[in-house]
Amino acid sequence: MNIQAPTTAVLNWSGDLIAFGFFTESDAVVWPAELAELPQAWDGILPELISEAKFQGKAGTSLTVRLSPKSPVKKIILVGLGNLADFTLETLRRAAATVVKSARKDRSKCVGMYFPVYGDDSSQSTQALAEGVHLGLHQDLRFKSDPEAKENLAFPETVALLGPGITPEVLPIAAIRAEGVILARELVNAPANVITPVTLAETAQAIASTYGLESEILEQADCEALGMEAYLGVAQASDLPPKFIHLTYKPQGTATRKLAIIGKGLTFDSGGLNLKVSGSGIETMKMDMAGSAAVLGAAQVIAQLKPSAEVHFIVAATENMISGQAMHPGDILTASNGKTIEINNTDAEGRLTLADALVFAEKLGVDAIVDLATLTGACIVALGESIAGLWASDQPLADHLLTAANRAGEKFWQMPMEDKYFEGLKSAIADMKNTGPRAGGSITAALFLKQFIQSTPWAHLDIAGPVWVEKEDGYLNPGGTGFGVQTLVNWVLAS
Repeated sequence: MNIQAPTTAVLNWSGDLIAFGFFTESDAVVWPAELAELPQAWDGILPELISEAKFQGKAGTSLTVRLSPKSPVKKIILVGLGNLADFTLETLRRAAATVVKSARKDRSKCVGMYFPVYGDDSSQSTQALAEGVHLGLHQDLRFKSDPEAKENLAFPETVALLGPGITPEVLPIAAIRAEGVILARELVNAPANVITPVTLAETAQAIASTYGLESEILEQADCEALGMEAYLGVAQASDLPPKFIHLTYKPQGTATRKLAIIGKGLTFDSGGLNLKVSGSGIETMKMDMAGSAAVLGAAQVIAQLKPSAEVHFIVAATENMISGQAMHPGDILTASNGKTIEINNTDAEGRLTLADALVFAEKLGVDAIVDLATLTGACIVALGESIAGLWASDQPLADHLLTAANRAGEKFWQMPMEDKYFEGLKSAIADMKNTGPRAGGSITAALFLKQFIQSTPWAHLDIAGPVWVEKEDGYLNPGGTGFGVQTLVNWVLAS
């Protein structure tokens, strides 16, 4: 599929399908002011059909108009953008995805679309539209054998972004960013017999080799030498070796900042001896490495966009399994900073792997650390499946991440770091337990992680909800969403 930015006048363009974006005001459609001639186009058919269909331009709605086979345009789609006051870059991503998904269903080869510019930023608008096209057309059919479904991937062949606000020079950037999101999606979608700690490390090394990153994979003996008993305690029941992944991007010249991004990398989580039973979601636990998928997707993008900051990408990859070697409830582990942890629930394993990863990251002497993890069901209870939680030891860092997320169209809500809740994590025989009481479970998880940071500004992102969807939603297909990649990239680029 090829995205173009032709200079052809919109109403002179010819192809299989053309789309227009409409706002709504007082339950009435608002015609694009720049296209005064649009109501008269195609023999004036649009006003009549809009009236008959009661199309009002509301967000999430569309109207399809089929024209004569002899017409230079075979089909028109009117896409509702909602109220102008609610218009965002995310609106454009979703609108573009709506158009190309419709085009694929009809096997349209040549598609055009005309949408308004968000604010005064034509480049960001163009980029958002192109991202929506790429992400809307992505389908992960690697594990399907139906040849007809795979043939449909050929449609559409070209997408033309029409109008004076299109900035063609950002189209390659949009493709790079979308490819990073798609990498994360496909890592999450792949089953645990395909994505293992070993193959995840191989993927990281392939990214490093292709895009010029430094690569370091710490083996079990290396982690033992660093005292990573918390991480290795989780790994000890698996037949597959743990892989501690560390990629580094370094800019040319002196780096403006030095950052670390850590992703939870549980390629499968059985719950350990606190086994997840049927109905608890165990069958979806291939997605427990979505944090690491976002980190590797961001690494691929950042390596190509070449920001001025140095960035370290870290994943403590392993499985959480059961065997005669499994970590027991009641065991005491010593993390690499010397703090001791009483294990009262082997299914709270992600925080144990992150603990040693946080210590490792801080020793690099970075200016800020961000971790992403599908850490708690409690966060989904608190914020639902569309919003991730954000905790931070540093408010400027939190503000920068929220700004980055807003531009990415990814929803975060800052949660409180209520220090007195740490009382629920205190142990009579160790420095802390790995879980606290049921109430405030996502907060106590963040407070647990905080024990492994000394002074570096740090933020924790609990992305358990938004990394997976069951139904198609805009440019999201059922399965992994690639959530987090765009926010991370925006944050690094602005650092």
